[in-house]
Amino acid sequence: MIFLTALPLFWIMISASRGGHWSAWMPSSISAFEGTCVSIPCRFDFPDELRPAVVHGVWYFNSPYPKNYPPVVFKSRTQVVHESFQGRSRLLGDLGLRNCTLLLSTLSPELGGKYYFRGDLGGYNQYTFSEHSVLDIINTPNIVVPPEVVAGKEVEGTWVLVSLLHFVPTREANGHRLGCQAAFPNTTLQFEGYASLDVKYPPVIVEMNSSVEAIEGSHVTLVCGADSNPPPLLTWMRDGTVLREAVTEILYLELEEVTPGEDGIYACLAENAYGQDNSTVELSVMYAPWKPTVNGTMVAVEGETVSILCSTQSNPDPILTIFKEKQILATVIYESQLQLELPAVTPEDDGEYWCVAENQYGQRATAFNLSVEFAPMILLESHCAAARDTVQCLCVVKSNPEPSVAFELPSRNVTVNETEREFVYSERSGLLLTSILTLRGQAQAPPRVICTARNLYGTKSLELPFQGAHRLMWAKIGPVGAVVAFAILIAIVCYITQTRRKKNVTESPSFSAGDNPHVLYSSDFRISGAPEKYESERRLGSERRLLGLRGEPPELDLSYSHSDLGKRPTKDSYTLTEELAEYAEIRVK
Repeated sequence: MIFLTALPLFWIMISASRGGHWSAWMPSSISAFEGTCVSIPCRFDFPDELRPAVVHGVWYFNSPYPKNYPPVVFKSRTQVVHESFQGRSRLLGDLGLRNCTLLLSTLSPELGGKYYFRGDLGGYNQYTFSEHSVLDIINTPNIVVPPEVVAGKEVEGTWVLVSLLHFVPTREANGHRLGCQAAFPNTTLQFEGYASLDVKYPPVIVEMNSSVEAIEGSHVTLVCGADSNPPPLLTWMRDGTVLREAVTEILYLELEEVTPGEDGIYACLAENAYGQDNSTVELSVMYAPWKPTVNGTMVAVEGETVSILCSTQSNPDPILTIFKEKQILATVIYESQLQLELPAVTPEDDGEYWCVAENQYGQRATAFNLSVEFAPMILLESHCAAARDTVQCLCVVKSNPEPSVAFELPSRNVTVNETEREFVYSERSGLLLTSILTLRGQAQAPPRVICTARNLYGTKSLELPFQGAHRLMWAKIGPVGAVVAFAILIAIVCYITQTRRKKNVTESPSFSAGDNPHVLYSSDFRISGAPEKYESERRLGSERRLLGLRGEPPELDLSYSHSDLGKRPTKDSYTLTEELAEYAEIRVK
Protein backbone atom coordinates (compact mmCIF):
# COMPACT_ATOMS: atom_id res chain seq x y z
CA MET A 1 0.00 0.00 0.00
CA ILE A 2 1.34 3.36 -1.02
CA PHE A 3 1.13 6.62 1.04
CA LEU A 4 2.66 10.05 0.67
CA THR A 5 5.59 10.67 2.95
CA ALA A 6 3.98 13.96 3.97
CA LEU A 7 0.89 12.14 5.25
CA PRO A 8 1.58 12.43 9.03
CA LEU A 9 1.95 16.18 8.73
CA PHE A 10 -1.26 16.28 6.71
CA TRP A 11 -3.21 14.53 9.48
CA ILE A 12 -1.80 16.80 12.14
CA MET A 13 -3.02 19.78 10.16
CA ILE A 14 -6.53 18.50 9.53
CA SER A 15 -7.05 17.12 13.04
CA ALA A 16 -6.29 20.54 14.46
CA SER A 17 -8.88 22.18 12.23
CA ARG A 18 -12.52 22.22 13.00
CA GLY A 19 -14.96 24.42 11.15
CA GLY A 20 -18.58 25.26 11.27
CA HIS A 21 -19.25 24.99 7.52
CA TRP A 22 -19.13 22.52 4.63
CA SER A 23 -15.45 21.66 4.08
CA ALA A 24 -13.20 18.68 3.36
CA TRP A 25 -9.48 17.78 3.52
CA MET A 26 -7.64 15.21 1.38
CA PRO A 27 -4.26 15.05 -0.50
CA SER A 28 -4.34 16.80 -3.86
CA SER A 29 -2.38 13.95 -5.55
CA ILE A 30 -1.41 10.36 -4.80
CA SER A 31 0.79 7.94 -6.76
CA ALA A 32 0.46 4.17 -6.49
CA PHE A 33 1.85 1.12 -8.30
CA GLU A 34 -0.37 -0.85 -10.60
CA GLY A 35 -1.68 -4.01 -8.95
CA THR A 36 -1.28 -2.63 -5.41
CA CYS A 37 -3.74 -0.82 -3.16
CA VAL A 38 -3.95 2.79 -2.10
CA SER A 39 -5.65 4.73 0.70
CA ILE A 40 -7.00 8.23 0.05
CA PRO A 41 -7.16 9.99 3.47
CA CYS A 42 -10.25 12.16 3.80
CA ARG A 43 -12.00 14.21 6.46
CA PHE A 44 -15.04 16.49 6.15
CA ASP A 45 -17.15 18.87 8.22
CA PHE A 46 -20.62 20.49 8.08
CA PRO A 47 -22.46 23.36 9.82
CA ASP A 48 -22.78 23.05 13.59
CA GLU A 49 -26.55 23.61 13.61
CA LEU A 50 -27.08 20.35 11.71
CA ARG A 51 -27.42 17.41 14.03
CA PRO A 52 -28.09 14.43 11.75
CA ALA A 53 -29.06 11.08 13.22
CA VAL A 54 -27.16 9.21 10.44
CA VAL A 55 -24.46 10.42 8.03
CA HIS A 56 -24.06 8.90 4.56
CA GLY A 57 -21.53 9.57 1.81
CA VAL A 58 -20.71 8.93 -1.87
CA TRP A 59 -17.35 8.86 -3.72
CA TYR A 60 -17.56 9.93 -7.39
CA PHE A 61 -14.96 9.41 -10.15
CA ASN A 62 -13.85 12.31 -12.42
CA SER A 63 -16.92 14.52 -11.82
CA PRO A 64 -18.41 16.13 -8.69
CA TYR A 65 -21.90 16.65 -10.08
CA PRO A 66 -24.50 13.85 -9.72
CA LYS A 67 -26.48 15.25 -12.67
CA ASN A 68 -23.59 14.23 -14.95
CA TYR A 69 -24.02 10.63 -13.75
CA PRO A 70 -20.35 10.07 -12.92
CA PRO A 71 -19.23 6.53 -12.01
CA VAL A 72 -19.96 5.75 -8.36
CA VAL A 73 -16.85 4.54 -6.57
CA PHE A 74 -18.53 3.94 -3.20
CA LYS A 75 -22.04 4.63 -1.78
CA SER A 76 -22.85 3.96 1.88
CA ARG A 77 -26.64 3.81 1.44
CA THR A 78 -26.91 1.09 -1.21
CA GLN A 79 -23.40 -0.36 -1.76
CA VAL A 80 -24.15 -0.15 -5.50
CA VAL A 81 -21.04 0.98 -7.43
CA HIS A 82 -19.83 1.22 -11.01
CA GLU A 83 -18.64 -2.08 -12.49
CA SER A 84 -15.02 -0.81 -12.64
CA PHE A 85 -14.97 -0.54 -8.84
CA GLN A 86 -16.91 -3.65 -7.88
CA GLY A 87 -14.96 -5.51 -5.20
CA ARG A 88 -12.18 -2.93 -5.38
CA SER A 89 -13.47 -0.06 -3.16
CA ARG A 90 -14.06 0.08 0.56
CA LEU A 91 -14.57 2.85 3.12
CA LEU A 92 -11.94 2.83 5.87
CA GLY A 93 -13.25 5.87 7.73
CA ASP A 94 -16.33 6.22 9.97
CA LEU A 95 -18.73 8.73 8.42
CA GLY A 96 -20.35 9.31 11.82
CA LEU A 97 -16.95 10.58 12.98
CA ARG A 98 -16.61 12.68 9.81
CA ASN A 99 -13.87 10.43 8.45
CA CYS A 100 -14.32 9.63 4.73
CA THR A 101 -11.02 7.75 4.05
CA LEU A 102 -11.31 5.51 0.93
CA LEU A 103 -9.37 2.28 0.15
CA LEU A 104 -8.88 1.13 -3.47
CA SER A 105 -7.34 -2.28 -4.21
CA THR A 106 -6.06 -4.14 -7.29
CA LEU A 107 -5.21 -0.91 -9.01
CA SER A 108 -5.29 -0.72 -12.79
CA PRO A 109 -4.56 2.18 -15.21
CA GLU A 110 -8.29 2.94 -15.76
CA LEU A 111 -8.63 3.84 -12.09
CA GLY A 112 -6.33 6.80 -12.45
CA GLY A 113 -8.15 10.10 -12.22
CA LYS A 114 -9.98 12.52 -9.90
CA TYR A 115 -11.92 11.38 -6.82
CA TYR A 116 -14.63 13.53 -5.26
CA PHE A 117 -16.55 13.00 -2.01
CA ARG A 118 -20.21 14.00 -1.41
CA GLY A 119 -21.71 14.18 2.10
CA ASP A 120 -25.36 13.15 2.61
CA LEU A 121 -27.01 14.21 5.95
CA GLY A 122 -30.56 13.55 4.79
CA GLY A 123 -33.14 15.69 3.00
CA TYR A 124 -31.67 18.78 1.38
CA ASN A 125 -28.54 18.60 3.53
CA GLN A 126 -26.25 17.15 0.79
CA TYR A 127 -23.00 18.67 -0.42
CA THR A 128 -20.30 17.68 -2.96
CA PHE A 129 -16.93 19.07 -1.88
CA SER A 130 -14.75 20.83 -4.44
CA GLU A 131 -11.62 19.44 -2.76
CA HIS A 132 -10.47 16.24 -4.53
CA SER A 133 -7.53 13.86 -4.96
CA VAL A 134 -5.83 12.92 -8.25
CA LEU A 135 -4.69 9.28 -8.30
CA ASP A 136 -1.70 8.48 -10.59
CA ILE A 137 -1.21 4.79 -11.39
CA ILE A 138 2.52 3.99 -12.07
CA ASN A 139 4.40 0.79 -12.86
CA THR A 140 8.05 2.00 -12.39
CA PRO A 141 9.76 3.71 -9.49
CA ASN A 142 10.42 7.39 -9.65
CA ILE A 143 14.12 8.27 -9.59
CA VAL A 144 14.97 11.69 -8.35
CA VAL A 145 18.18 12.91 -9.93
CA PRO A 146 20.09 15.65 -8.15
CA PRO A 147 20.19 18.95 -10.04
CA GLU A 148 23.86 18.62 -10.66
CA VAL A 149 25.97 15.48 -11.03
CA VAL A 150 29.68 16.09 -11.27
CA ALA A 151 32.09 13.44 -12.35
CA GLY A 152 34.39 12.29 -9.66
CA LYS A 153 32.18 13.60 -6.98
CA GLU A 154 30.21 11.38 -4.75
CA VAL A 155 26.46 11.48 -5.21
CA GLU A 156 24.48 10.85 -2.13
CA GLY A 157 21.29 8.95 -2.38
CA THR A 158 18.67 8.20 0.31
CA TRP A 159 16.83 4.98 0.87
CA VAL A 160 13.85 5.29 3.11
CA LEU A 161 12.16 2.28 4.52
CA VAL A 162 8.85 2.87 6.18
CA SER A 163 6.99 0.27 8.24
CA LEU A 164 3.33 1.01 8.62
CA LEU A 165 1.21 -0.50 11.38
CA HIS A 166 -2.47 -0.59 10.60
CA PHE A 167 -4.85 -1.09 13.53
CA VAL A 168 -8.16 0.26 14.79
CA PRO A 169 -7.66 1.86 18.20
CA THR A 170 -10.37 1.69 20.85
CA ARG A 171 -11.25 4.09 23.59
CA GLU A 172 -9.72 1.65 26.05
CA ALA A 173 -6.33 2.09 24.33
CA ASN A 174 -6.16 5.74 25.28
CA GLY A 175 -2.99 6.40 27.33
CA HIS A 176 -1.40 3.06 26.52
CA ARG A 177 2.23 2.86 25.21
CA LEU A 178 2.99 1.71 21.68
CA GLY A 179 6.49 0.39 20.90
CA CYS A 180 8.51 -0.03 17.64
CA GLN A 181 11.68 -2.10 17.31
CA ALA A 182 14.17 -1.97 14.42
CA ALA A 183 16.96 -4.55 14.01
CA PHE A 184 19.62 -4.87 11.33
CA PRO A 185 20.19 -8.35 9.93
CA ASN A 186 23.50 -10.01 10.62
CA THR A 187 24.27 -7.43 13.28
CA THR A 188 23.55 -6.89 16.89
CA LEU A 189 22.17 -3.47 16.26
CA GLN A 190 18.70 -3.05 17.57
CA PHE A 191 16.67 0.10 18.27
CA GLU A 192 13.40 0.60 20.13
CA GLY A 193 11.04 3.52 20.37
CA TYR A 194 7.85 4.11 22.34
CA ALA A 195 4.96 6.51 22.14
CA SER A 196 1.95 7.05 24.39
CA LEU A 197 -1.35 6.74 22.57
CA ASP A 198 -3.61 9.74 22.80
CA VAL A 199 -6.71 8.15 21.32
CA LYS A 200 -9.41 10.60 20.48
CA TYR A 201 -12.92 9.19 20.59
CA PRO A 202 -16.46 10.50 20.50
CA PRO A 203 -18.65 10.74 23.60
CA VAL A 204 -20.70 7.86 24.97
CA ILE A 205 -23.36 8.63 27.57
CA VAL A 206 -22.67 6.31 30.51
CA GLU A 207 -24.96 7.76 33.20
CA MET A 208 -28.62 8.79 32.82
CA ASN A 209 -31.86 8.75 34.81
CA SER A 210 -34.40 6.11 33.99
CA SER A 211 -38.01 7.28 33.62
CA VAL A 212 -38.92 9.68 36.44
CA GLU A 213 -42.31 10.12 38.12
CA ALA A 214 -42.84 13.15 40.37
CA ILE A 215 -45.83 14.72 42.11
CA GLU A 216 -46.71 18.27 41.12
CA GLY A 217 -44.75 20.76 43.26
CA SER A 218 -41.88 18.38 44.12
CA HIS A 219 -38.14 18.78 43.35
CA VAL A 220 -36.58 16.74 40.52
CA THR A 221 -32.90 16.23 39.60
CA LEU A 222 -31.90 14.85 36.19
CA VAL A 223 -28.32 13.66 35.68
CA CYS A 224 -26.30 13.01 32.48
CA GLY A 225 -22.70 11.73 32.38
CA ALA A 226 -20.53 10.94 29.32
CA ASP A 227 -17.09 9.46 28.55
CA SER A 228 -15.02 10.97 25.72
CA ASN A 229 -11.61 12.35 24.73
CA PRO A 230 -11.46 15.31 24.73
CA PRO A 231 -14.16 16.06 27.34
CA PRO A 232 -17.62 16.56 25.83
CA LEU A 233 -19.98 19.47 25.66
CA LEU A 234 -23.06 18.24 27.56
CA THR A 235 -26.41 19.86 26.79
CA TRP A 236 -29.83 19.34 28.40
CA MET A 237 -32.68 20.06 25.96
CA ARG A 238 -36.47 19.82 25.84
CA ASP A 239 -38.53 20.33 22.68
CA GLY A 240 -35.50 21.80 20.93
CA THR A 241 -34.86 24.37 23.68
CA VAL A 242 -31.49 24.35 25.47
CA LEU A 243 -32.02 24.27 29.24
CA ARG A 244 -28.40 23.94 30.41
CA GLU A 245 -24.99 23.13 28.86
CA ALA A 246 -21.35 22.91 29.93
CA VAL A 247 -18.04 21.25 28.95
CA THR A 248 -17.89 18.59 31.63
CA GLU A 249 -18.12 14.87 32.15
CA ILE A 250 -21.37 15.07 34.19
CA LEU A 251 -24.16 17.65 34.11
CA TYR A 252 -27.18 18.00 36.45
CA LEU A 253 -30.52 19.60 35.62
CA GLU A 254 -32.45 20.82 38.67
CA LEU A 255 -36.23 21.35 38.39
CA GLU A 256 -37.81 23.19 41.33
CA GLU A 257 -41.53 22.63 42.11
CA VAL A 258 -42.37 20.84 38.89
CA THR A 259 -45.66 21.64 37.16
CA PRO A 260 -47.72 19.69 34.60
CA GLY A 261 -46.23 21.96 31.94
CA GLU A 262 -42.80 20.43 32.60
CA ASP A 263 -44.05 16.92 31.86
CA GLY A 264 -42.38 15.42 28.78
CA ILE A 265 -39.19 14.08 27.19
CA TYR A 266 -35.80 15.53 28.19
CA ALA A 267 -32.74 14.91 25.99
CA CYS A 268 -29.06 14.98 26.89
CA LEU A 269 -26.60 15.61 24.01
CA ALA A 270 -22.88 14.91 24.37
CA GLU A 271 -20.51 15.98 21.60
CA ASN A 272 -16.89 16.76 20.85
CA ALA A 273 -14.77 17.11 17.67
CA TYR A 274 -15.01 13.37 16.96
CA GLY A 275 -18.68 12.69 17.29
CA GLN A 276 -21.71 12.82 19.50
CA ASP A 277 -24.15 10.74 21.49
CA ASN A 278 -27.56 11.45 22.94
CA SER A 279 -30.07 9.89 25.27
CA THR A 280 -33.53 10.78 26.59
CA VAL A 281 -35.48 10.48 29.81
CA GLU A 282 -39.22 10.86 30.31
CA LEU A 283 -40.46 12.99 33.21
CA SER A 284 -44.05 12.24 34.22
CA VAL A 285 -45.61 14.85 36.54
CA MET A 286 -48.55 13.45 38.50
CA TYR A 287 -51.36 15.90 39.32
CA ALA A 288 -55.05 16.16 40.17
CA PRO A 289 -57.62 16.75 37.43
CA TRP A 290 -58.16 20.26 36.13
CA LYS A 291 -61.63 21.76 36.36
CA PRO A 292 -63.64 19.96 33.64
CA THR A 293 -64.79 21.89 30.60
CA VAL A 294 -68.20 21.18 29.11
CA ASN A 295 -69.07 21.67 25.43
CA GLY A 296 -72.21 20.79 23.57
CA THR A 297 -75.91 21.56 23.28
CA MET A 298 -77.21 23.36 26.37
CA VAL A 299 -80.61 24.34 24.96
CA ALA A 300 -82.76 21.77 23.14
CA VAL A 301 -86.35 21.29 22.05
CA GLU A 302 -88.25 18.32 23.43
CA GLY A 303 -87.54 15.22 21.33
CA GLU A 304 -84.17 16.43 20.00
CA THR A 305 -80.89 14.56 20.49
CA VAL A 306 -78.46 16.19 22.90
CA SER A 307 -74.73 15.50 22.92
CA ILE A 308 -72.53 16.95 25.68
CA LEU A 309 -68.75 16.49 25.94
CA CYS A 310 -66.99 16.79 29.28
CA SER A 311 -63.18 16.88 29.19
CA THR A 312 -60.33 17.49 31.60
CA GLN A 313 -56.60 16.92 32.00
CA SER A 314 -54.78 14.99 34.71
CA ASN A 315 -52.01 12.47 35.33
CA PRO A 316 -52.90 9.69 35.66
CA ASP A 317 -56.08 9.90 33.59
CA PRO A 318 -59.16 10.41 35.77
CA ILE A 319 -62.50 8.75 36.35
CA LEU A 320 -65.10 10.99 34.70
CA THR A 321 -68.75 10.94 35.78
CA ILE A 322 -71.81 12.93 34.70
CA PHE A 323 -74.80 12.83 37.00
CA LYS A 324 -78.02 14.66 37.71
CA GLU A 325 -79.73 14.76 41.09
CA LYS A 326 -77.36 12.08 42.45
CA GLN A 327 -78.18 9.75 39.54
CA ILE A 328 -75.20 8.66 37.43
CA LEU A 329 -75.89 9.12 33.73
CA ALA A 330 -72.47 8.28 32.22
CA THR A 331 -69.00 7.37 33.43
CA VAL A 332 -65.60 6.33 32.04
CA ILE A 333 -62.44 5.10 33.75
CA TYR A 334 -58.97 6.42 32.91
CA GLU A 335 -60.20 8.64 30.08
CA SER A 336 -59.85 12.40 29.66
CA GLN A 337 -63.19 12.81 27.83
CA LEU A 338 -66.75 11.67 28.44
CA GLN A 339 -69.63 11.97 25.96
CA LEU A 340 -73.22 12.15 27.24
CA GLU A 341 -75.85 11.26 24.65
CA LEU A 342 -79.55 11.94 25.29
CA PRO A 343 -81.34 10.57 22.19
CA ALA A 344 -84.73 12.28 22.73
CA VAL A 345 -84.85 14.82 25.55
CA THR A 346 -87.97 15.29 27.67
CA PRO A 347 -88.95 18.04 30.12
CA GLU A 348 -87.65 15.77 32.89
CA ASP A 349 -84.15 16.10 31.41
CA ASP A 350 -84.19 19.86 32.11
CA GLY A 351 -82.09 20.91 35.08
CA GLU A 352 -78.62 21.04 36.57
CA TYR A 353 -75.96 18.45 35.77
CA TRP A 354 -72.50 17.87 37.21
CA CYS A 355 -69.34 16.57 35.56
CA VAL A 356 -66.89 15.21 38.15
CA ALA A 357 -63.25 14.25 37.46
CA GLU A 358 -61.15 12.48 40.08
CA ASN A 359 -57.96 10.51 40.53
CA GLN A 360 -55.80 9.65 43.55
CA TYR A 361 -54.49 13.24 43.70
CA GLY A 362 -57.78 15.11 43.89
CA GLN A 363 -61.25 15.85 42.54
CA ARG A 364 -62.74 18.72 40.52
CA ALA A 365 -66.29 19.28 39.30
CA THR A 366 -68.18 21.56 36.93
CA ALA A 367 -71.91 22.22 36.95
CA PHE A 368 -73.88 22.92 33.80
CA ASN A 369 -77.54 23.39 32.96
CA LEU A 370 -79.54 21.75 30.19
CA SER A 371 -82.62 23.73 29.19
CA VAL A 372 -85.31 21.67 27.45
CA GLU A 373 -87.92 23.76 25.65
CA PHE A 374 -91.39 22.25 25.26
CA ALA A 375 -95.07 23.09 24.85
CA PRO A 376 -97.13 23.96 27.96
CA MET A 377 -98.59 21.21 30.19
CA ILE A 378 -101.42 22.06 32.60
CA LEU A 379 -100.94 19.97 35.75
CA LEU A 380 -103.74 18.05 37.51
CA GLU A 381 -103.63 20.18 40.65
CA SER A 382 -105.21 22.99 38.67
CA HIS A 383 -108.79 23.67 39.97
CA CYS A 384 -111.32 26.24 41.21
CA ALA A 385 -112.51 26.54 44.84
CA ALA A 386 -115.14 28.69 46.58
CA ALA A 387 -114.73 30.52 49.89
CA ARG A 388 -117.73 32.60 51.07
CA ASP A 389 -118.50 34.96 48.20
CA THR A 390 -115.15 34.46 46.45
CA VAL A 391 -114.03 31.93 43.87
CA GLN A 392 -110.33 31.29 43.29
CA CYS A 393 -109.07 29.37 40.25
CA LEU A 394 -105.57 27.87 40.32
CA CYS A 395 -103.85 27.05 37.01
CA VAL A 396 -100.43 25.34 37.32
CA VAL A 397 -98.49 25.18 34.05
CA LYS A 398 -95.19 23.49 33.29
CA SER A 399 -93.41 24.78 30.18
CA ASN A 400 -90.22 26.23 28.72
CA PRO A 401 -90.04 29.01 27.69
CA GLU A 402 -92.44 30.71 30.08
CA PRO A 403 -96.01 30.62 28.74
CA SER A 404 -98.71 33.26 28.63
CA VAL A 405 -101.78 32.20 30.65
CA ALA A 406 -105.38 33.34 30.16
CA PHE A 407 -108.61 32.40 31.96
CA GLU A 408 -111.78 32.12 29.90
CA LEU A 409 -115.37 32.28 31.27
CA PRO A 410 -117.38 30.95 28.32
CA SER A 411 -120.79 31.52 29.95
CA ARG A 412 -119.98 35.18 30.40
CA ASN A 413 -117.92 35.54 27.21
CA VAL A 414 -114.99 36.98 29.23
CA THR A 415 -111.23 36.37 28.97
CA VAL A 416 -108.82 37.45 31.72
CA ASN A 417 -105.05 37.26 31.18
CA GLU A 418 -101.98 37.78 33.34
CA THR A 419 -101.70 41.47 32.56
CA GLU A 420 -104.84 42.20 34.56
CA ARG A 421 -103.19 42.18 37.96
CA GLU A 422 -106.41 43.11 39.73
CA PHE A 423 -107.79 39.65 39.01
CA VAL A 424 -104.78 37.45 38.22
CA TYR A 425 -101.65 36.81 40.25
CA SER A 426 -98.80 34.75 38.68
CA GLU A 427 -95.65 33.35 40.16
CA ARG A 428 -92.90 31.27 38.48
CA SER A 429 -90.69 28.68 40.15
CA GLY A 430 -88.34 26.85 37.83
CA LEU A 431 -90.41 25.44 34.99
CA LEU A 432 -93.70 25.88 36.89
CA LEU A 433 -95.91 28.92 36.45
CA THR A 434 -98.79 29.26 38.91
CA SER A 435 -101.59 31.68 38.00
CA ILE A 436 -104.50 32.45 40.38
CA LEU A 437 -107.74 34.01 39.18
CA THR A 438 -109.85 35.63 41.92
CA LEU A 439 -113.58 36.27 41.31
CA ARG A 440 -115.42 38.21 44.02
CA GLY A 441 -119.15 38.49 44.73
CA GLN A 442 -119.86 34.96 43.57
CA ALA A 443 -122.65 34.00 45.96
CA GLN A 444 -124.41 31.98 43.31
CA ALA A 445 -122.93 28.95 41.59
CA PRO A 446 -119.49 29.79 40.14
CA PRO A 447 -119.11 29.97 36.36
CA ARG A 448 -117.15 27.58 34.14
CA VAL A 449 -113.47 28.55 33.93
CA ILE A 450 -111.04 27.42 31.21
CA CYS A 451 -107.29 27.90 31.62
CA THR A 452 -105.27 28.33 28.41
CA ALA A 453 -101.44 28.36 28.29
CA ARG A 454 -99.36 28.94 25.17
CA ASN A 455 -95.77 29.47 24.11
CA LEU A 456 -93.97 29.22 20.78
CA TYR A 457 -94.18 25.40 20.85
CA GLY A 458 -97.91 25.01 21.35
CA THR A 459 -101.14 25.76 23.23
CA LYS A 460 -102.90 23.78 25.98
CA SER A 461 -106.36 24.37 27.48
CA LEU A 462 -108.16 22.77 30.42
CA GLU A 463 -111.56 23.40 32.03
CA LEU A 464 -110.76 23.71 35.71
CA PRO A 465 -112.73 21.39 38.01
CA PHE A 466 -114.62 23.01 40.90
CA GLN A 467 -113.94 22.07 44.52
CA GLY A 468 -116.11 23.09 47.52
CA ALA A 469 -114.87 25.22 50.36
CA HIS A 470 -114.76 22.30 52.81
CA ARG A 471 -112.91 20.26 50.30
CA LEU A 472 -110.43 23.07 49.82
CA MET A 473 -109.89 23.30 53.55
CA TRP A 474 -109.20 19.58 53.97
CA ALA A 475 -106.92 19.67 50.95
CA LYS A 476 -104.86 22.38 52.60
CA ILE A 477 -104.45 20.70 55.99
CA GLY A 478 -104.05 17.21 54.58
CA PRO A 479 -105.41 13.81 55.76
CA VAL A 480 -103.54 13.69 59.07
CA GLY A 481 -104.41 17.30 59.86
CA ALA A 482 -108.05 16.58 59.09
CA VAL A 483 -108.21 13.71 61.61
CA VAL A 484 -106.55 15.80 64.31
CA ALA A 485 -108.82 18.80 63.66
CA PHE A 486 -111.93 16.65 63.72
CA ALA A 487 -110.95 15.09 67.08
CA ILE A 488 -110.27 18.52 68.58
CA LEU A 489 -113.62 19.80 67.32
CA ILE A 490 -115.53 16.92 68.95
CA ALA A 491 -113.69 17.43 72.25
CA ILE A 492 -114.53 21.16 72.27
CA VAL A 493 -118.22 20.54 71.57
CA CYS A 494 -118.48 17.94 74.34
CA TYR A 495 -116.71 20.18 76.79
CA ILE A 496 -118.95 23.15 76.05
CA THR A 497 -122.10 21.04 76.34
CA GLN A 498 -121.19 19.57 79.71
CA THR A 499 -120.09 22.93 81.09
CA ARG A 500 -123.32 24.59 80.11
CA ARG A 501 -125.38 21.83 81.70
CA LYS A 502 -123.54 22.10 85.00
CA LYS A 503 -123.79 25.87 84.98
CA ASN A 504 -127.58 25.90 84.41
CA VAL A 505 -128.28 23.32 87.10
CA THR A 506 -126.21 25.19 89.65
CA GLU A 507 -127.79 28.57 88.94
CA SER A 508 -131.46 27.34 89.05
CA PRO A 509 -133.22 28.75 92.24
CA SER A 510 -135.70 25.84 92.31
CA PHE A 511 -132.98 23.16 92.31
CA SER A 512 -133.50 20.58 95.08
CA ALA A 513 -130.43 18.93 96.50
CA GLY A 514 -132.25 15.78 97.63
CA ASP A 515 -131.43 12.28 96.60
CA ASN A 516 -134.33 12.15 94.17
CA PRO A 517 -134.96 15.68 92.97
CA HIS A 518 -138.26 16.23 91.18
CA VAL A 519 -136.77 18.14 88.25
CA LEU A 520 -133.16 18.71 87.19
CA TYR A 521 -133.22 20.70 84.00
CA SER A 522 -134.66 20.36 80.57
CA SER A 523 -133.93 22.30 77.51
CA ASP A 524 -136.95 20.78 75.81
CA PHE A 525 -139.74 23.16 75.23
CA ARG A 526 -143.35 22.66 74.31
CA ILE A 527 -144.26 23.19 70.73
CA SER A 528 -147.47 25.16 70.43
CA GLY A 529 -150.32 23.04 69.22
CA ALA A 530 -148.58 19.71 69.79
CA PRO A 531 -150.69 16.85 71.24
CA GLU A 532 -150.31 16.11 74.91
CA LYS A 533 -149.10 12.61 74.16
CA TYR A 534 -146.28 13.90 71.99
CA GLU A 535 -145.31 16.38 74.71
CA SER A 536 -145.37 13.68 77.37
CA GLU A 537 -143.12 11.37 75.32
CA ARG A 538 -140.71 14.17 74.74
CA ARG A 539 -140.55 14.91 78.45
CA LEU A 540 -139.94 11.30 79.30
CA GLY A 541 -137.17 10.97 76.70
CA SER A 542 -135.55 14.13 77.94
CA GLU A 543 -135.62 12.91 81.52
CA ARG A 544 -133.99 9.65 80.54
CA ARG A 545 -131.24 11.38 78.65
CA LEU A 546 -130.47 13.90 81.39
CA LEU A 547 -130.57 11.50 84.32
CA GLY A 548 -128.50 8.92 82.49
CA LEU A 549 -130.31 6.04 84.27
CA ARG A 550 -129.72 2.43 83.36
CA GLY A 551 -132.72 0.25 82.70
CA GLU A 552 -136.18 1.51 83.60
CA PRO A 553 -136.31 4.89 85.34
CA PRO A 554 -137.98 5.11 88.85
CA GLU A 555 -141.42 6.47 89.25
CA LEU A 556 -141.14 10.19 89.78
CA ASP A 557 -143.84 12.56 90.94
CA LEU A 558 -143.12 15.42 88.61
CA SER A 559 -145.12 18.49 87.91
CA TYR A 560 -144.47 20.91 85.08
CA SER A 561 -145.61 24.40 84.40
CA HIS A 562 -146.58 25.69 81.02
CA SER A 563 -144.50 28.68 80.31
CA ASP A 564 -144.06 30.89 77.36
CA LEU A 565 -140.49 30.63 76.18
CA GLY A 566 -139.11 33.92 75.09
CA LYS A 567 -135.76 35.08 73.90
CA ARG A 568 -133.48 36.42 76.54
CA PRO A 569 -129.95 37.59 76.06
CA THR A 570 -127.32 35.46 77.65
CA LYS A 571 -123.57 35.51 77.85
CA ASP A 572 -121.09 33.00 79.12
CA SER A 573 -117.54 31.99 78.47
CA TYR A 574 -118.57 29.87 75.49
CA THR A 575 -120.92 32.29 73.74
CA LEU A 576 -119.93 35.19 71.54
CA THR A 577 -121.25 38.58 72.57
CA GLU A 578 -123.15 39.06 69.37
CA GLU A 579 -124.90 35.72 69.58
CA LEU A 580 -128.37 35.30 71.17
CA ALA A 581 -129.41 32.04 72.84
CA GLU A 582 -132.96 30.76 73.18
CA TYR A 583 -133.69 29.11 76.55
CA ALA A 584 -136.33 28.86 79.28
CA GLU A 585 -136.32 28.12 82.98
CA ILE A 586 -138.66 25.47 84.34
CA ARG A 587 -139.47 25.82 88.00
CA VAL A 588 -141.09 23.36 90.43
CA LYS A 589 -144.52 24.40 91.67
